[in-house]
Amino acid sequence: MSKRDYYEVLCVVRSVSEEELKKSYRKLAMKHHPDRNPGDKAAEEAFKEISEAYEVLSDAEKRKIYDQYGHEGLQRGGAGGGGFGGGGFSDIFGDVFADIFGGGGGSRGGPRRGSDLRYLLELTLEQAVFGVTESIKIPTWDDCSACNGHGTADGKKPRECPTCQGSGQVQVRQGFFVLQQTCPHCRGRGVSVTDPCKSCRGVGKLKRDKTLEVKIPPGVDTGDRIRLSGEGEPGDRGAQSGDLYVQINVKPHEFFERDGSDLYCTVPVSIVTATLGGELEVPTLKGKASLKVPEGTQSGKTFKLRGMGVKSVRGGPQGDLICNLVVEVPVDLNRKQKDLLRAFGEAVDGDSGKHTPESAGWLSKAKQFFDKIA
Repeated sequence: MSKRDYYEVLCVVRSVSEEELKKSYRKLAMKHHPDRNPGDKAAEEAFKEISEAYEVLSDAEKRKIYDQYGHEGLQRGGAGGGGFGGGGFSDIFGDVFADIFGGGGGSRGGPRRGSDLRYLLELTLEQAVFGVTESIKIPTWDDCSACNGHGTADGKKPRECPTCQGSGQVQVRQGFFVLQQTCPHCRGRGVSVTDPCKSCRGVGKLKRDKTLEVKIPPGVDTGDRIRLSGEGEPGDRGAQSGDLYVQINVKPHEFFERDGSDLYCTVPVSIVTATLGGELEVPTLKGKASLKVPEGTQSGKTFKLRGMGVKSVRGGPQGDLICNLVVEVPVDLNRKQKDLLRAFGEAVDGDSGKHTPESAGWLSKAKQFFDKIA
């Protein structure tokens, strides 16, 4: 039976890039892998077919020959044909093994890098805007002094794991090929501790708290992260430590809300000041500022104080402070005050809406609407 076109097998076009070729292969290999389809002969045959196709097309020289001469050219040249020649088998399947079995294909034991850690740091708005240096405590691990970090009761170096001979990996046969997996006896450490240290229980390290000084640059905001290289979890057997990521969270402020580089605040204004105009003192992060209120200012009017916002840690111009004025209606009036207000209202209302144009316009539109539906 004639072989199918390799590009057709991998569901790609002939001009496919190496990245897209690999992506398509991984998807198909994971779908048809024998371990995901136990006892399914069709899936096993499909897996062999796509593996053969990828073995050829992922090799630049073999792909060139195949594109020019097809399957016959590969047979004449002594490559391909289902033999997985060329010595690149393990490299081809490494990534797929990692996806299917959660590791193994590309990991060959040895010391492992420490995990990264995350620390949530809460700041006030002022600290975030102007920057601050904060002391934080994080858990860390030091070599156990009782066993010199070896994890053994006598303090000597542990013996090599007899199962994996110190590699941290074992070979497991899966169908027609061999996989590399983490050694179940030493869990990838490569050493065997039969008489563990009582202080650290064979781990070789003891937990303690460490204090770090973290310099927060001006302009950070909620969601920003600061990376402290090497301050994460220590690596295994002298391997590189992970990193510590300090996650910023800015606490709510009593006056301001931040949006990017701009600050927003609500400013109450009396009905007298809004009507006659005047001057208000408004808070900023740098102190007081004067805000002129024009005569006849309506509730909801916004005023911008340029340069009174935030300079972002990412650069760019200084933001602004946006003040939203809200006209405050008087409450708890006494009888005299109410009488004066009624008299004022009668004087204003009796002037044909001259002093309340928005109300007059709204009432006129409402009357027209009611006339239509009457």
